[in-house]
Amino acid sequence: MVAATGGAVLKRISAVLTAAGATRAAYGALRRRPPGGADLWDRTNYAGRSVQLHAGLATAAGTALTAATAPGLSARTRGAAALAVLAAGGCGAYDDLCGAGDPRRGFRAHLSALRRREVTSGAVKLFGIGAAGLAAGALLKPRPADKLLAGVVIAGSAHLVNLLDVRPGRATGAVLALGAPGLLRGGEAGLLSGAALGAAGAVLADDLAERTMLGDAGAHALGAALGLAVVAGNGRTGLAVHAAGLVAAAAAGDRISRAAATI
Repeated sequence: MVAATGGAVLKRISAVLTAAGATRAAYGALRRRPPGGADLWDRTNYAGRSVQLHAGLATAAGTALTAATAPGLSARTRGAAALAVLAAGGCGAYDDLCGAGDPRRGFRAHLSALRRREVTSGAVKLFGIGAAGLAAGALLKPRPADKLLAGVVIAGSAHLVNLLDVRPGRATGAVLALGAPGLLRGGEAGLLSGAALGAAGAVLADDLAERTMLGDAGAHALGAALGLAVVAGNGRTGLAVHAAGLVAAAAAGDRISRAAATI
């Protein structure tokens, strides 16, 4: 029993370290040779400073790689994790690049645009991450109700972390705080939490120093990984509670973002 427990702890530590190492490697490569040139990934932050979005792609890559290869995860969980994290990161990156000058924020603004037959980058992100969350939930849970709840949790978690990405270190710090309990639980939940924690920790210092930012790509990818950990560690009751909380958070999105900015 002691040996088995020790082995489980080592797997979780390995997931954290693998995610951190993969994220730092990707971050360094992106800084040296940013796809499309440095200007494409340059943004002005809340304080008027120029920062790069390299942390977003790096954390998405590091999290996905770890979740897809960590020992102790089933094949279905690996597939669900790779799908959800890469889709969340990819849709977020699309919005980072194509929606940079669009002042519209929130579900209502993008749905209103759709009613006018205008497909915004935010709408692509909304439906893309939602569909990927449902597909991942279908892989992880056997019953229809649980599949639906799992999809809501994965997509809702991705959205929640993005709501917090309003100042340096807010989203990365939230991932570390929200993921720590999952890491302690062990099992697949612990490994998936470790992937998110390692990736977030790898860029935290650069985020706080305002050298980089997560952007939509990193925030959504890390949030999706946390949602996957919740799904892996909970049955229907736990999923329902988390889903209700995440839906409420989405409804109060503006207030949550403003509160995060004041911390």
